[in-house]
Amino acid sequence: MNGLTMLRAAAAASLIVCAAPTQAQDNCANRGQLDTNYCDANGDLVADAPTDPAKLKDPSALIFAYSPVENPAVYQTVYQPFMDHLQSCTGKKIVYYPVQNNAAQIEAMRSGRLHISGFATGVVGFAVNLAGAVPFAVIGSDKGVSGYKLFALVRADSPYKTLAELKGKKVAHTSPSSNSGNLAPRVFFPEQGLKPDDDYKVLMSGGHDKSVLGVASRDYDMAPVASDVYERMVQRGAAKGDEFRVIWESETFPTSSWSMPHDLKPELAAKISSCFMDYKWSDGLKKEYTGQDRFLPMTYKDTWRPIREVAEKSGTPYNKTAYEAQVKREAEAAAKKAAEDAAKAAQPAAPKP
Repeated sequence: MNGLTMLRAAAAASLIVCAAPTQAQDNCANRGQLDTNYCDANGDLVADAPTDPAKLKDPSALIFAYSPVENPAVYQTVYQPFMDHLQSCTGKKIVYYPVQNNAAQIEAMRSGRLHISGFATGVVGFAVNLAGAVPFAVIGSDKGVSGYKLFALVRADSPYKTLAELKGKKVAHTSPSSNSGNLAPRVFFPEQGLKPDDDYKVLMSGGHDKSVLGVASRDYDMAPVASDVYERMVQRGAAKGDEFRVIWESETFPTSSWSMPHDLKPELAAKISSCFMDYKWSDGLKKEYTGQDRFLPMTYKDTWRPIREVAEKSGTPYNKTAYEAQVKREAEAAAKKAAEDAAKAAQPAAPKP
């Protein structure tokens, strides 16, 4: 998808979300930050199931998606044995949906076209508040919920030892909605003597994998990336670990979560959740998520508290106004990056000696 196409797609998705009929539940005693289509009577911060049985959904096929942070094709292969398990466990056909960007993923769940989805950490709050997503599972091990850190990544042969030394240098964030790739750096980097937008111009790479590869190719001097993404790239040979150094790292954040729509029939929602918890991980999943071997239950209210705090402190609450602004910035950044890549590709090759 080229930059112009991505810009149009993201803008369209934003307009669809914003133009959604606001069928406000007038009898809703508590809504919190949820969109007016949803209610949170029990105070768990996620949308309640519809009280009208006619509005509960029981689709014949379940659409399954993973976060668009990295190459969707890679994860379709990794998750295929699990999708086969889900199909057998639920008795419903499972269809993989290769989402291309966060806006499309959120809109797909809001409109009822996505039923089981792994949302990236920084996107979960928008999915909850604007699409009625209900997070229910995370990956983990017998030690508990899996987590990741924000890595400030530089080339191993670079002179940089501290974040403060990156003033005026080329620093790439990933995308506006990313927790570790954009929001957390805006909260934590200033404490280390480096303020985004003031001490360096924030560049947007379009993804954690692109940031890692950009540092390797010297397009960027430093990039804040999710440690789990970086480590998986090194593990499968997409990046060489000895080419990089981590000059700063954050405390641990919970990793991406799995969500389903709030309006599935309760029996189906419970069945999907139990299918996740009962699954014996395939060797492919264990290899992809080193040290992790199971799905664990979670709640948005408790498990996601550190992420929500970063969002609030960074001035990007999970509401419609912030979402619209981030969709616009994300699309513009993607279009700009595509144009730069096209210009670079159009340059004549250097003559061979």
